[in-house]
Parts: sequence; structure tokens; C-alpha cells
Amino acid sequence: MPELPEVETVKAGIAPVMEGLVIARAEVNRPDLRWPFPERMAERLTGQRVLGLRRRSKYILVDLASAETLLIHLGMSGRMLISGHTVGEFHHPHPVPAKHDHVVFHMENGARITFNDARRFGAMDLMETARQEDHWLIRDLGPEPLGNAFNETYLVERLKGRNTPIKSALLDQRIVSGLGNIYVCEVLFRAGIHPARKAGRISAARVASLVPLIRDVLSEAIAAGGSSLRDYRQSDGELGYFQHVFQVYDRAGKPCVTHGCDKTITRIVQSGRSSFFCPQCQR
Repeated sequence: MPELPEVETVKAGIAPVMEGLVIARAEVNRPDLRWPFPERMAERLTGQRVLGLRRRSKYILVDLASAETLLIHLGMSGRMLISGHTVGEFHHPHPVPAKHDHVVFHMENGARITFNDARRFGAMDLMETARQEDHWLIRDLGPEPLGNAFNETYLVERLKGRNTPIKSALLDQRIVSGLGNIYVCEVLFRAGIHPARKAGRISAARVASLVPLIRDVLSEAIAAGGSSLRDYRQSDGELGYFQHVFQVYDRAGKPCVTHGCDKTITRIVQSGRSSFFCPQCQR
């Protein structure tokens, strides 16, 4: 599933062909994805000017002149594809409609943004912009890891006395929003912390050190264009490439990258998810 850097990359990719422009026609080709679409979604989107795009956790938020906000969740295989517009050095002509093109935004400038989702685990919803913090997908989210509210003092306090593994704690969206399995594995490797260590038994100093590491890992991934794991694509069709510099994720059985370490990366399963770590460098 796309994580914060992938969602940020998609948002940045579609912003130039949506922000400030009118959705000339919204095309909705089925009644639902993971959940039913809101009532009259095509009608409510058609003719609306896009005021701006934002990201909250793993959701793209599209603010409309109607005082409503469109929430987009990519799910496991959702892609936002641009056509009829020059992206970077390439012009992408409109393709023939595909089987899994579930929602299409026809923009006033001739561009087309298509939401394609083969597995249909994605979602869209409309909500009042002024009451967006009350939406059931947003109201319980913790602070953004790249925002000022997420700092050393906050994280130390939230993890104090917790008996859950540190990896599970960092994946808890109520503690910090947007972090996923891939980047938590990478952060814990850089911190030298074993993913199964109990969060409440890690010293305050080591917990505090996670904050800048989280920001570094996410910022590097965003700069690299996100990851291209499985079905993920950038909005212009180019694969992301941050996975080329993964230090532990999906590297089970391969040598640790730490100079002088002769161990190999180990994989364990925690709460149904794979964790990758170095048994010597992470304690």
C-alpha cells in the first residue's frame, strides 16, 4: 500500500493539472470502490473549481469552490494517471479507457486525471471542508511526521510506558500519521533499534532520536519520487526509485550494509506484517 512519500508524490504530480482549474466533467463508472461513493458524486464534482490539493496522512485532499473537499485514498493498487497534458518533457495522449478506470476527471484545459484501481481497495469521499477534521477517516489521526506538532517531547510522552513493540507503536496512526511498514523498518535500522523492543522500555533519548530520523527517511523518499513497489506508479507513469536505496526492507538474507557487520538481514512477522532488521546492529 502506498505510504506517505508515495501519496505526497502523487499529489505533487496531479497538482499542476488540477489546482486553480475547473473540473469540466467528472465521470464515475461504478457505484463503489472499497466503500460506496457519496451520493451524486459526479454531479457534485462537475463544474467545480479546484482551490488546492493537500495531503493528510495517506489521503489526498482536494479542496473545491463548493466548500467541499474530495478525499482520495489510493488503496493497494490505486493510480492517478495524467493524460492530455505535458508532464516534464513528455506529452501523454489520452489512452483508450481501461477496464479499471473507475473515476475520471476531465479538466477544463483538456487534461484528464484517471483513477485506476484494479483491486478496488481505494476510496473516495466528499465532506464539508470546514468540518473535515470530523471525518471518520481523519478525526483520530495523530500529527504529521513532517509537521511541527510531531517533535521529540511529544513522541517521548506518547510512548512512555507502552508495552507494545516499537514498530507497532510507530505504525499506530493515532500516534503519528502516515508512517507505514516500509519506512518504519528503515527508520528503526538507522536508529539501531530492534523492531520487537517494547516501546516503553526504550530510553527517552533513543525515542527522541527517532524524530529526526523519521523526517530524514520520509524526506529522502519524497525527493526520490516515492517507491515503485508492485502496483505503485508516479502520476506521470515513471516508476519511483527509493527502493533502490532500501537498507533493510525486503532484503532478507542479504548482507547488512553497515561497515564491519558480517550479519545478514533477518525477516520476522509482526501483526501479520514483515519486519526486516539486522540482528547485530539493532538491539
